Amino acid sequence: MKSCRTFWVATIRAGQTRPHVMPVWGVWLDDAFFFSTGGQSRKGQNLAANPTCTVTNDDGEEAVIVEGLATQLEDAAALERVANAYQKKYKMDPRSMGEPIFRVQPSRVFGLIEKSFAQSATRWKI
Repeated sequence: MKSCRTFWVATIRAGQTRPHVMPVWGVWLDDAFFFSTGGQSRKGQNLAANPTCTVTNDDGEEAVIVEGLATQLEDAAALERVANAYQKKYKMDPRSMGEPIFRVQPSRVFGLIEKSFAQSATRWKI
């Protein structure tokens, strides 16, 4: 997951069961996933109402699916570490957009390799 450039984040629309899925940039640090999105974006609004989300990598041949809760990152030291990781990976600082940065704490993770799906499909509960 650390080498993945683009991730997919699925959120749930407020008061509905209809999912919303969009690509994002993000980084993995301290066993959690961090990404930024506009506070008024559909993702941002959905997460404000319901922090449950799913994050996947962009590789269906070696898929990783993470379920968890997204919380807005407020800690200055953590924000600095996330910004440094973004700078190294994407050559930009997500704080420059003035939008929320979220931390997704995994609660369940699924992994599978397409060519050996029957033998490789795995679920971890955290």
